[in-house]
Amino acid sequence: MAENNNEVTKVALNDIGTVEDFIKAVDSTIKNFDDGDLVEGTVVKVDHDEVLLDIGYKTEGVIPSRELSIKKDVDPDEVVEVGDTIEALVVTKEDKEGRLILSKKRAQYERAWGDIEKIKEDDGVVEGTVIEAVKGGLIVDIGLRGFLPASLVEMRRVRDLSPYIGQKIKAKILELDKNRNNVVLSRRQYLEETQSEVRETFLSQLKKGQIREGVVSSIVNFGAFVDLGGVDGLIHVSELSWKHIDHPSEVVKVGDKVTIEVLDVDLDRERISLSLKATQEDPWQRFARTHVPGQIVRGKVTKIVQFGVFISVEDGIEGLVHISELANRHVENPETVVKPGEIVFVKVIDVDLDRRRISLSLKQANDSVDPASEDFDPALYGMPAEYDEEGNYKYPEGFDPNTNEWIAGYEQQREEWENQYAAAHDLWEQHKEFVARELENAEASAAEDGQASSREEKVEEASNYSSENTSNGTLADSDQLAALREQLLSEKK
Repeated sequence: MAENNNEVTKVALNDIGTVEDFIKAVDSTIKNFDDGDLVEGTVVKVDHDEVLLDIGYKTEGVIPSRELSIKKDVDPDEVVEVGDTIEALVVTKEDKEGRLILSKKRAQYERAWGDIEKIKEDDGVVEGTVIEAVKGGLIVDIGLRGFLPASLVEMRRVRDLSPYIGQKIKAKILELDKNRNNVVLSRRQYLEETQSEVRETFLSQLKKGQIREGVVSSIVNFGAFVDLGGVDGLIHVSELSWKHIDHPSEVVKVGDKVTIEVLDVDLDRERISLSLKATQEDPWQRFARTHVPGQIVRGKVTKIVQFGVFISVEDGIEGLVHISELANRHVENPETVVKPGEIVFVKVIDVDLDRRRISLSLKQANDSVDPASEDFDPALYGMPAEYDEEGNYKYPEGFDPNTNEWIAGYEQQREEWENQYAAAHDLWEQHKEFVARELENAEASAAEDGQASSREEKVEEASNYSSENTSNGTLADSDQLAALREQLLSEKK
């Protein structure tokens, strides 16, 4: 048996040559490399913390999970699969445990640096995926970790960088330092170069007063930027709403589609001023259009001052009830009649659209309705009513006053009219309940204000006071009150 083994061995050696030749043949099958070399191999095993790579060496190479990708904390299964052919850099041929340590990430760096240096030399553009948002900017995968400062992400500074994660972007290379492994990118420079001609053409076509559609691209403390189609304009916070707002986010959010008016185009500075509120009806004009003196409206007490009470009658619109119009008695302290936040019913006395002032009366509103009466006037509670030149009521379109019936085919007009009537009737019912409570609380209110307890005495005193102050009891007629209001409004602003 030994003889047969010896013969087989001799034949094998004879096929190769001498023993020395055989050893050389075996060594030639093993790759020769040094630390820092790039090698190629096949993935043979994937674990949660490392990957084994067969590069034709006497042992399989180990790629620690941290050396798989420029992304941090990656799952090896998401990067490679068994059977993949990949390139790696030799970190060390033999560590303390005798293992061959490789790095896919560093091999990627080596290849990428050459490409990046050539692109920088040619003043070209790099493209990559945003993989992280870090302090001061973004990390972009361009084969290596490129840093994109926040100030260079867009044409203007972006505060929230999180939406960019996962996006593919193009950028110019500003700085390149291989020794420090430092690459600084600028997307803004890329945008400026590519959009310069487009922006110039767009600005030349944009005119003051135009109505445009756009999308809110970012929000800052002083306003909102709107993308008009590759070019951004600014809606200043004062142009976002007719009412006072503390922050633009109260009105719009990023991604909102908006209709805006162009206020100004500064070609030299390439700035566009926009207005959102200019495309919406001024609430003061709407109030003046839909309300007339004598009408009853519901409102909320917003502020109590020495000379009266401010009432919010619509969103962003306040009117004043002068102290003389609070009750049918002399009032020393308005807080004895109403409280902040209370819902009240008031009569519109005057609407001064130019000065944006509304005069209201609580006592006249209370006097205009009897809680026990069923006498209902819908026009008094906001239902539209039209009259001809002779003062005759104009019936709604589709209603026949002779038959007191609606004509067929006017169902939509009938439904609209009935809804308006129902809304006015509901307001009237609420007003009656309010007046009933006011009458119940009248004596307690007067006592709190230091007035006589007798209702007859209070009414007589209030009547005398009102007759004495007829000429200067309303907002429209009181110069002193107007001055006080002007001072108050300036303080509020």
